[in-house]
Amino acid sequence: MTPRCLTIAGSDSGGGAGIQADLKAFAAAGVHGSTAIVALTAQSTVGVDAVFELPPAFVRAQLDAVWNDIGADAAKTGMLFSRAIVDAVADWLEAHPVPLVVDPVMVASSGARLLEEDAVEALVSRIFPLATVVTPNVLEARAISACDNLSQAQLAEKLVELGAPAALVTGGHAEEPVDHLFDGTQHYEIPFVRHDVAATHGAGCTHSATLAALLARGLPLLDAARGAAEAASRAVEQGLVEIGKGDGPVDVLGLRR
Repeated sequence: MTPRCLTIAGSDSGGGAGIQADLKAFAAAGVHGSTAIVALTAQSTVGVDAVFELPPAFVRAQLDAVWNDIGADAAKTGMLFSRAIVDAVADWLEAHPVPLVVDPVMVASSGARLLEEDAVEALVSRIFPLATVVTPNVLEARAISACDNLSQAQLAEKLVELGAPAALVTGGHAEEPVDHLFDGTQHYEIPFVRHDVAATHGAGCTHSATLAALLARGLPLLDAARGAAEAASRAVEQGLVEIGKGDGPVDVLGLRR
């Protein structure tokens, strides 16, 4: 049976990040993707011009429709935007437990805020404990933990202290190209190749979506984390620098082949 993976996130009208990136990553990993869209963004490679939040009841309707017909072998959350959405998604996930990757998307690469300030505490208290793993980048991990001077390993430990069963602090914004996984017991460093390509839009979404897809395929967490790092690095290497006037979208599918 084809593995099934669900993304609960926002839509990027430019096609580079959000659920559009997730669906491409799912397809590249050989997994059928379904979606529950929590917000629409008017977005391009140069920024986010507007955000339209969908009613929590409609988010729940999407989740129920997918679950009752298709099901899911794993899921991921991305942009959740508001406390009302966080609470609605948490309520649903509590009743429908699956392997879950939580990508705490807080700020777009353009600087636009994608998680309202009053939603951060709810994300940590309600969604983190339901996760298999949380996958913030270094900047997000620092913001969530309120610690600016910790190493990736220490940040991962801090996130587990806050309730996440495991934490993978990605290294795209770190000094060294290394992701750091703490599974609650053991620490693992996952090096990747950093490419100097002006097309990184959607790299974080691609990473977390690939991780969720590989969990849906039944891989252990460490192996899935290694596969996600490799896929995100390759997607940047193949990035579509010619698309848009800003930082181009990553390309996990190898569209130039």
